[in-house]
Order: sequence, then C-alpha cells, then structure tokens
Amino acid sequence: MSDDISGAIVNQLLAALPSEDYQRLVSHLEYVYLTSGEVLWEPGEKMTEVYFPTLAMISLVSIMENGSTTEISLVGKEGLVGLPVFLGGNSTTSRAIVQIEGTALKLNGNILKSEFDKGGELQRLLLLYTQALLTQASQNAACNRQHNIEERLARWLLTTQDCVMKNELHLTQEFISQMLGTRRSGVTVAAGTLQRAGMICYTRGKISILDREALNATACECYRVIKNEYTRLLKPKQT
Repeated sequence: MSDDISGAIVNQLLAALPSEDYQRLVSHLEYVYLTSGEVLWEPGEKMTEVYFPTLAMISLVSIMENGSTTEISLVGKEGLVGLPVFLGGNSTTSRAIVQIEGTALKLNGNILKSEFDKGGELQRLLLLYTQALLTQASQNAACNRQHNIEERLARWLLTTQDCVMKNELHLTQEFISQMLGTRRSGVTVAAGTLQRAGMICYTRGKISILDREALNATACECYRVIKNEYTRLLKPKQT
C-alpha cells in the first residue's frame, strides 16, 4: 500500500471504525487516483473490489435500452462503492462512473466480505450506510417525479459539494443532464437562472458555488431529507 494513507481519515466510514477494526484493514487498502469518466464497473459485471472515496465522487447510474442514463445515487467521502460485495449479490444493474476525479482507497472485496461476516462494528456501520444509500435512491426517484429542474439542480449541486468539499466543480452541462435524467437544454436554463440570482457562476466545464445559503433555500426538501438521514444513521455511536 502507498505510504500516503492520510485519505483514510477523510472517508467517514473508515474514520468511524474502532482502531482494532481499522488496523485489520489498513494494510490491504490501496491509495488510488480515479479520473473523471472512469467506469469502475458495468451492469452485471462481477465486483471484486470496493472503493472508499476520499476526494473523488462516484455516481451509480441506471442505463436504459436506448442508452439514456439517470443517476440513482452518488457516493463521496461519506461512504463506499460496492455494496453487493458484502451483501452477497456480487453485481448490480447499475454502472459506477467517476463523476469528479480525485482520490479513493481501494480494498479487495473478499477481505471486506470476510470482515463483514465477523459481525461487530464494521458490519453495523455498513448496514446503516446501506440503509442511508437506499434512502438516497428512493428520495431521488421521488424528486425526479415531483420537483422542477431548478430545485433538483440546486439539490444536486449541494450534494456534490458536500461529497468533494470544494466550491469549484468541474462538470459539464451534458454530464449533469445525464445524471438528472433530463435534457441538456433544461439544465442550461436552470443553470442560467441560478447564475443570474448570484448562487453559482458557470463557465464551460466548471461551476463555482457562490452563495450556498441561497442555493440551499432554492433546493427541494429532498436535499435536507437525505442529509438528515445520513446524519441520523451514521452519527458516532454513543458510548
């Protein structure tokens, strides 16, 4: 493993592990850099590794027969990518694609499954994280049906910023439209509205968040529902 393991403390799941549990994993963690657009696996592909993002952000997306895509959920420093590995399914119907490049910690899936099967705090945390991710996916489905594109875009930008801890996000409108499952023209109009209101500044391939408070006020309630559920489920265990 690389000597640079400082990213481990950034990933909230790893940071929440008791020292004894973390020490059993640390020698198996590999520090990797994930590039934007990199596909970690395709639908139906067997997963042999899991990723704990530290600065990267990864989207799990559904792909239709006509090639159109919609984001199911996204994963940043709060979690991991590869739930089917420890749940036993070993594959999924979604694609995992790196949305924002950055660092992550990679772990052999067999090692994680073995540790999960021992029970204890690691198993408890992973099951709670699974529930939180399911909440995100179900809320996103409702959001896509009930809320307008400006509310959804504001919610999505806030969530993205939470994942990578940056005010500048290197994203194209084409990519955002694919994640939101809407037309690019709709994203262009919504981004223009947010920009004129002073919430963001958009230039080709980059969105800068200027007024997070106003963006939060514009976002639909889904942002707060998901954020509150993650906080509730993954808060530090009381001793």
